[in-house]
Amino acid sequence: MRRFVASLAAVAVVATLYVVPSTAGPEKIAFPAQYKDHVLYTTVDRYDNKQYRELWGTPDAVAAMKSGKALPSGSVLTLVQFKAQVDAAGQPVKGADGRFVKGDLVAYTVMEKRAGWGAEYPAEWRNGEWEYAAFGPDGKLNEKANYKACFECHKPHEKQDFVISLAKLAGTFPSGAVAAKTGPTEVNINGFAFGPAKLTASPGSTVNWTNADDSPHQVTVAGAKLKTAVILRGQNAALTFKDAGTFDYSCALHPGMKGSVEIK
Repeated sequence: MRRFVASLAAVAVVATLYVVPSTAGPEKIAFPAQYKDHVLYTTVDRYDNKQYRELWGTPDAVAAMKSGKALPSGSVLTLVQFKAQVDAAGQPVKGADGRFVKGDLVAYTVMEKRAGWGAEYPAEWRNGEWEYAAFGPDGKLNEKANYKACFECHKPHEKQDFVISLAKLAGTFPSGAVAAKTGPTEVNINGFAFGPAKLTASPGSTVNWTNADDSPHQVTVAGAKLKTAVILRGQNAALTFKDAGTFDYSCALHPGMKGSVEIK
C-alpha cells in the first residue's frame, strides 16, 4: 500500500500549485475504529514483504463490488497489514489452507470515497473521489506515508472505480493461470518477485516482463530513465538496453521487488 507526499510540507506545496491548501490529503480520513463491523471480503499473502493482509469494506461498498458497480459515496475500504509468522529460516509459515499465518499488526491503509473529494488533484494523479490514509498500529495517522504510490497503484484500475479487488469480487477478473515465458530475455513476475532476478544479455537486447500476479507492477530502471507502463495480470511490457553495463531495476509500485540486467 499502496509518494504523493513525502511530508505535510510536500502536501502544502502540491495543493498550492493546483487549488487550495489543506483541501486534499490523508487528514480528511478518520481512523476506522469500527472496521471489524464491516465485511471481511478477502485476504492476501504478500511474498515480497512477508505480510498477511485483510481487506474490509463497508457493506454497501462490498455489495457494489460484487455487482461490478462503482462504489457509493461514503464507502470505506480498510487494508489491515500483519507480519506473516516465519520459521527458523525466515520463511512465512503456512496454515492448513496453504495461506500465510498472521502475526503482529503492522499498519492500516484506508481508502474512502466522498462526493466532491479529489477535485484538487491533477488529472494524472486523481483517483476519482477517493482519498487514501495510512495509520500505525496505534491508529495514528502516518503523515510520511507514500501516498503518491497509492494513487499510482490504483490509477490503472480507473474503469473499475480504482478498486483493485472489484473485478475479482464481480467475477470478471482473469482467473486462469498466466503462462510463464521462457527465453534468455524473459522475466516472469510471480509472487511479488522477478524470475529470474538477474539475467545477462548483449547490447541492444529487449527484455520482456510478464505479470502473473493479481497486483499491477511497473518496472523502473535505476539511473537509466527507463520505465515500463503499468503491467496488469496477464500483460507484458518490454525495455531495450542499448549500452553495456549492469542495470538494477525495481517495481515502482512495490519497491521491495528488485532485479538486475547485465548487458555485456
